[in-house]
Amino acid sequence: MRLRLLTALLAALAFLPALPARAETPELPDRIAAAWRTDRVYVDERMRAAIPAVELDRIRTAARTAGLPVYVALVPRTPYLRGSRSDVPTLLHARIGEPGVYVVAIVDANYWSTTAELYRPAGLRGRSLSSVRSDDRRRFDVVSDRPAPQVVRTIQQASTAYDGRALPPVPAADLEPDRDGSRDGGLSVSDKKDRATAVGGVIGGLLAFVPMLVAALRYRPGSKSTKRGSVDKPPIEPSRVRRQADGKIKLAEQALARLDRRRTKSSAQLDQRDDAYRRLDAARAVRADQPDDVLALAGAFVLARQAERVASGAALQPPCFFDPTHQPGTIKVDWSDDVEVPACKSCATAVRRGRTPRGLRVLAKAGLLGRKPVPYWTLDPEDSPMVASGFGALSDDLPERIGARKDEVR
Repeated sequence: MRLRLLTALLAALAFLPALPARAETPELPDRIAAAWRTDRVYVDERMRAAIPAVELDRIRTAARTAGLPVYVALVPRTPYLRGSRSDVPTLLHARIGEPGVYVVAIVDANYWSTTAELYRPAGLRGRSLSSVRSDDRRRFDVVSDRPAPQVVRTIQQASTAYDGRALPPVPAADLEPDRDGSRDGGLSVSDKKDRATAVGGVIGGLLAFVPMLVAALRYRPGSKSTKRGSVDKPPIEPSRVRRQADGKIKLAEQALARLDRRRTKSSAQLDQRDDAYRRLDAARAVRADQPDDVLALAGAFVLARQAERVASGAALQPPCFFDPTHQPGTIKVDWSDDVEVPACKSCATAVRRGRTPRGLRVLAKAGLLGRKPVPYWTLDPEDSPMVASGFGALSDDLPERIGARKDEVR
């Protein structure tokens, strides 16, 4: 009897439909978009207990008074966000499909950072959010140990880009302690004396070390002569590239001023203006942040030259890959590993004759104390967006790379 019952049970189980597999957890953009349909300020469930209510109240108040729809997500850094952080606002807009500013605030340990995009209703044009953020002199002074200051400032920047309203001042409580006007950071008299003593000791050590350093740098071991019998030329001077960059930035500003003065602008001209401002803002930023770095100055020169052309209605031209301070790269040549790069006429001629163009040379470490001039493209691309993109010759995303690098430095 028992055997018959067991056999019947097994037969019934064989005909039962397979249980559905456990549903996978929706991707982060799907979870955020679903939550936004009822509340435009999304807080990841793992963080709800850790974020004070006063922080969320500030964010909601800023969103209500922004003058445009605001979507905010507060999430922890995850492996998903490490590879697609800058893409998340675009993915969220694709799911929601509504105009507004999409702000994603990410926390890693106790550090908050934001990535955002502004989307206008169809047909409306205006200044880009990235342009306003680049012009905001206080953006790097805002505290990052809580979410509201970063998110609120981003919403304010979006409002400025959207309808031209002036950026309000940053509250003192939202500024880093050493960025509120007190440069000493509240040091006591004894602390200042200790600091002065330490600085004096460092300076004395440097003065003793300088003669040895100068002697080491002046020493140049004999090198083999080139085919043409010439020795290696010195690297380009920063002052020269700085003058070139400053001149092009001024010309780009004049071209944009002429375009802005036009009373009626076509959609194409509005797009040109936005693109020109994007490039000019990146040029100003990298020029101001690294005024003595040849790579940064050359990048500023390239971006300002492109901004001037775009604002004037001319076609965008990539730089010469080998030396961005040359004429634009209007000729394609084959380079290493069958890679095709844009080059100026002079560099293209050298490549076609089987020679390597001298290129933009910068000082690189050689040995313990020495340095030598090398072509910039031999440097580590991880250290500079200019090297990684060939100053925009390999990929036309230098403004975005510069902005991303600044966010990482924060």
